[in-house]
Amino acid sequence: MKTELVIDLEAEKQEILKRYRALLRASKSTLQKGDKKEIRKAFDMALESHKDMRRKSGEPYIYHPIAVAQIAAEEIGLGTTSIVCALLHDVVEDTDITLEDIEREFGKKTAKIIDGLTKISGVFDTNSSLQAENFRKMLLTLADDVRVILIKLADRLHNMRTMDFMPRHKQLKIASETIYLYAPLAHRLGLYAIKSELEDLSMKYLDPDTYKFIAKKLNEKKAERALFIKKFVEPIDEIVHEQGLVADVYGRPKSIHSIWNKMKKKNIPFEEVYDLFAIRIILDSAPENEKADCWKAYSIVTDLYRPNPDRLRDWVSSPKGNGYESLHTTVMGPRGQWVEVQIRTQRMNEIAEKGFAAHWKYKESSNDNGLDQWIQKVREMLSNPEANALDFLDDFKMNLFSDEIFIFTPKGALIQLPLGATALDFAFEIHTDVGATCIGAKVNHKLVPISYKLQNGDQVEIITSSKQTPKEDWLNVVVTAKAKSKIKSSLKEEKRKIAENGKEILERKLKSLKITYNTDNIQKLSYFFKLPSTQELFVNVALGKIELKDIKEYLLSGKEVEHRSPERPENLSVDGIKSKIKGGDSDILLIGEDMQRIDYTLAACCNPIPGDDVFGFITVSEGIKIHRTNCPNAAQLMANYGYRVVKAKWNKQQELTFLTGLRIVGIDDVGLINNITRVISTDFKVNMRSITVDTNEGIFDGSIMIFVNDTEHLENLIKNLLKVRGVTGVTRFDA
Repeated sequence: MKTELVIDLEAEKQEILKRYRALLRASKSTLQKGDKKEIRKAFDMALESHKDMRRKSGEPYIYHPIAVAQIAAEEIGLGTTSIVCALLHDVVEDTDITLEDIEREFGKKTAKIIDGLTKISGVFDTNSSLQAENFRKMLLTLADDVRVILIKLADRLHNMRTMDFMPRHKQLKIASETIYLYAPLAHRLGLYAIKSELEDLSMKYLDPDTYKFIAKKLNEKKAERALFIKKFVEPIDEIVHEQGLVADVYGRPKSIHSIWNKMKKKNIPFEEVYDLFAIRIILDSAPENEKADCWKAYSIVTDLYRPNPDRLRDWVSSPKGNGYESLHTTVMGPRGQWVEVQIRTQRMNEIAEKGFAAHWKYKESSNDNGLDQWIQKVREMLSNPEANALDFLDDFKMNLFSDEIFIFTPKGALIQLPLGATALDFAFEIHTDVGATCIGAKVNHKLVPISYKLQNGDQVEIITSSKQTPKEDWLNVVVTAKAKSKIKSSLKEEKRKIAENGKEILERKLKSLKITYNTDNIQKLSYFFKLPSTQELFVNVALGKIELKDIKEYLLSGKEVEHRSPERPENLSVDGIKSKIKGGDSDILLIGEDMQRIDYTLAACCNPIPGDDVFGFITVSEGIKIHRTNCPNAAQLMANYGYRVVKAKWNKQQELTFLTGLRIVGIDDVGLINNITRVISTDFKVNMRSITVDTNEGIFDGSIMIFVNDTEHLENLIKNLLKVRGVTGVTRFDA
């Protein structure tokens, strides 16, 4: 037995060295004199400090830091400092080595980045209660050195790639966090390849059925697609070379996640998604010819294939905020289907694939400072101490996902805003005071209200008035985080002044009623009037909503209002809920680590039915709510309130029925409704609750609410409905 273990260790030793050598090969392009020695020193330190540790899969722990360093070098293009930090990213947290040791061995810069990484790893500790506050801390480190975030992304990518050995609830939590925060972050830093992979891997765990379905479909038509791409590319290739351009022309498959998004957005089945791939033309151009060469290639493509005039995107003339440059056009291919063509140079392609890291490489030649501006915005948002962490997270997320529009000031200066931004956003972007006093705007010399949505290329002049102050409903008008946080802090300040005033009025009123003004009485009053805080009490008094007669009513009630603070969700636990509720007839679902039977309600946002992959979420007032893991709200709940998520799985239940919705589309035909209802009621003995039908010029579109037993029952019903003559599509929808 012992000899076998020794052989194993020997094999592992060889494997570790093999992986280390692969890492050195990956970092070759950035290595300078003495760098190899530094990397070796970091590798030795990591190897020694993790020597007795293993991953969940049973592999030596050192595989993980080597893999993270490899991703940082190869896929993000980071240099030696980052490789050293990636190798050592877990040592301070998991072993006896201190930051002082690291500073002594590798210098201040490395120690600072590792300190940032160690702080972050506490950020997404699996048990921590509020992810958002921690996320904010994480972004503070971004303000110091963006490499912290890039190495963290490499770490997350490797964890996602090797998550099979994790327990299911951990997989769900980590995948939710990834889709909710890390994928958008990768997108914003311009790391498109990593963003797509993170989205796909998250989907693999959050919605495994759809993921497998699309992967299988893609695989089935692989050879056919390859042939189509070959035929499409050949003539382009020929003419490009004839005209003296040096270019690489190839087809690239779209990610599973983006195909699924398209299916959902357009409400179409897989067969109708045409752009399953994009054609890329990567030109080898000298910096001064880049723009001209891109347009030359565009002209070749559009001479061969007819372009869709609405689908030209020119990010070569005005790059996106994260530095992305490319020409996109959609053309009609030889088989009557639309094909997306992306044209860019090698430099642009490297920036598109590797984002920020490639920026450093080309920093001297590039005058684009979109990313620096973005990091500056993040710093501004973080420096606002007022912001509630969850609001902050949502605002931040919004700014992560947004595409940009370019707006001109009256003097012709260019300002970048997210898509959907309004005149009021623009006002706050210029200056807080301009935003706070904005009453309207002139867009292209025409007067518009503050809520006007700006279009790319608009020229905007803001009109202000000293009498104007920010209003509560402004929060629904703006989309940028900067405007939101400024409006919120202004409203808070306003509210604070009103409350001060209300406090004085209340003191006088209580005095006249001979009630002592003290904390206890104020708390009891707030509770009596069902107000969330004493500040709200003061505000209501100031606004005249609570008058002397109301306080007298409180006196008459005998002051028997026991004071208790509203229950905080943090104090809720499965056990707490168990003790509160009496187990009804809830045999159908098992909840919690020990899979007990506890009362629950089904979430209306996704209407789960038995057979769906589900989790329980502890709510403040309604006990446990059951959601589908692919529910539109699931990622946000799991990422922000991971500590309130509990395991749940269906038990083999007695025959119960659950309400779900089906959308049926087809060609209107005599007796079509009759045939559909026959399948539902007679063949499947399913009860219908409601049916709404819309026919328009021969097209039938119906929504039916029905009661089914479980997912299998539903799938069989869908299969049979698709056999009805005239029906072209049946999809389940979340009521």
